[in-house]
Amino acid sequence: MSWVLDYSGRSVLVVGGSSGIGNGTAQAFRAQGAAVRVWGTRASAADYAGEAGSDLTGLAYTAVDVTDAAQVQAAGAAIEALDVLVLAQGTVLYQRREFSVEGFNQVVDVNLNSLMACVLALQPQLQASRAPGGGSVIVYSSTAAFHSTKGNPAYNASKAGAVGLVRTLGEAWARASKDGSRGPIRVNGIAPGLVDTKLTKVTTEHPQRLAGALQSIPMGRLGTPQDMAGVALFLASPLAGYITGQTIVVDGGLILA
Repeated sequence: MSWVLDYSGRSVLVVGGSSGIGNGTAQAFRAQGAAVRVWGTRASAADYAGEAGSDLTGLAYTAVDVTDAAQVQAAGAAIEALDVLVLAQGTVLYQRREFSVEGFNQVVDVNLNSLMACVLALQPQLQASRAPGGGSVIVYSSTAAFHSTKGNPAYNASKAGAVGLVRTLGEAWARASKDGSRGPIRVNGIAPGLVDTKLTKVTTEHPQRLAGALQSIPMGRLGTPQDMAGVALFLASPLAGYITGQTIVVDGGLILA
């Protein structure tokens, strides 16, 4: 059954694919034969050179401010064909900065509002996909969607919103049009637990916090971008052809207790 993870001839876009979980996912699709584009925040791919967790080898890079709907629409229009859209953009503000209107809006714009902007910009291409089962959207949220996160109301609310968006779009786009002019789009999500990326350095770079976090994870280790990428490959494949509107928790058992 390994053929179902062969993405040769498929087109993939990973928004937020310049580093961390998004980058790991982009490289996983590339390793399976896909032509992979990534959108990031810096002016060029060269600006990520030498940065841990960032490998843009073999990926087509475009700088896009996903909080700017006009930029998203223009960048989306430049993509002629698309089979898989992965939305991995995200941000968080610490030191209670999310308790201001400005900080709250900043996080929600990136973590939630931009998701809708991206899927709307790429909807026509995904509906035109000839991949088995049609187009696929994968949204990265967080286990924060399922419990409180003291100090980060915007991060929490935006990730919970992302889970709700996956449910609603999964239902809305599940069917092809009656005349066959628009194919189905499966929309699913992944909710990572504690993964060692630049967004989690506040925990992973502090030995006491890290030790406490590891004690709360039944599997006893941090997640990796590759752990998340494996689930993304599954969700975009025919193996998951009857799954839509679902968010899979990938956390080593973190939220079981």
